[in-house]
Amino acid sequence: MIKNTDIADARFELKNGAGSDAVHKDPQYAYAVTRLHDDQGASGTGLAFTLGEGNDLVCRAAGFYAESLKGKDVEELMSGFGKTFHAMANEQQFRWLGPHKGVVHLGLASVTNACFDLWAKKRGVPLWQLLISLSPREIVDTLDLSYLEDVLTREEAISLLTEVQATKSNRMDVLKSGYPGYDTSVGWFNYADEKVRENCKRALEQGFGAMKLKVGSADPARDVRRAHIVRDTVGDAAKVMLDANQQWTLPQAISICNELKSMQPYWVEEPTHPDDVLAHVTLAEAVKPVKLALGEHVPNRVVFKNYLQTGCAGFIQVDAVRVGGVSEFITISLLCKKFGVPVVPHVGDMGQLHQHLVLFNHIALGHDALFLEYIPHLKAHFQHPVRIENGVYVTPQEPGSSCDLK
Repeated sequence: MIKNTDIADARFELKNGAGSDAVHKDPQYAYAVTRLHDDQGASGTGLAFTLGEGNDLVCRAAGFYAESLKGKDVEELMSGFGKTFHAMANEQQFRWLGPHKGVVHLGLASVTNACFDLWAKKRGVPLWQLLISLSPREIVDTLDLSYLEDVLTREEAISLLTEVQATKSNRMDVLKSGYPGYDTSVGWFNYADEKVRENCKRALEQGFGAMKLKVGSADPARDVRRAHIVRDTVGDAAKVMLDANQQWTLPQAISICNELKSMQPYWVEEPTHPDDVLAHVTLAEAVKPVKLALGEHVPNRVVFKNYLQTGCAGFIQVDAVRVGGVSEFITISLLCKKFGVPVVPHVGDMGQLHQHLVLFNHIALGHDALFLEYIPHLKAHFQHPVRIENGVYVTPQEPGSSCDLK
């Protein structure tokens, strides 16, 4: 059973413009780290990702949730984790601060992710292997489907999983071939044009067939110029994504996205405020055939439901350290499967965890294995860092979710 917990505030400085975007000019990468220790010496590690100041508040929230798990057996806890998640997410003393968003939900993500890590370690398998071994009913038992009943009932979720899992053996080859990655680090916002060009060439040499550029400059001409630098450098065959990190108003986004059409972006990511669902509906119609990628800062399954209902999202970028952890990530992936929208998670240097979840999404849910964002800046701080070979994530084999820090 879970005997002790500890929470750590881990922060890491980035250098030479790495991690910069139109809104976060000099970010400090940080993790709110939850560790759950059982009475047999096993420990589970869960992370939530922030950008520095405020990480201590997330840690305090995580500590509050973690305390409630003491004395619980991990197998019993995870067999009905959906009920536990619901209870923690709606805890009356914290719900007023959300609900289901902000500091308290990030804290819950850290604790939830620690639970899944401990569960996989106790079974002696990587998290992806644990998840794909679960029956449809066992998977749904780990989820909180409240507020989704109008689009996805418990019975529908089990039925969807049952139907898809009948063919999951056809998708097991990804474990050998590896999951494709895309390189976000070619085009951080503060990088000079020439550095962007050099990084694009290097990414191609390293086997990446897709990469991302940060946009959202005060002068739109800079964005257009840099986007064409990337396209001209990598050629027409490569996929190039553009990420505005919520910088534009709706009128700005309509104007700039139409200017950027000429370089054929694979998607435009976070073009405007993440809470403004209707603005994205208007934008998606105004910039066709350019597709929008949404979800990095969408905090919970209910808002994702709204985005999916409106049909404005070309790609959903749910992040397991932004929503309430692995449990809510799977819930949202199920929603996306029902609505026929691909899931390409936001990573923010959390490919450690997401490399497991995209394997589950592909094998057990039948999502296409498109690619997973790759950001390498904190690899050196992990006991089992992600491995990329020829632009592909190598399937992790160590027990757990790959989130243990050194």
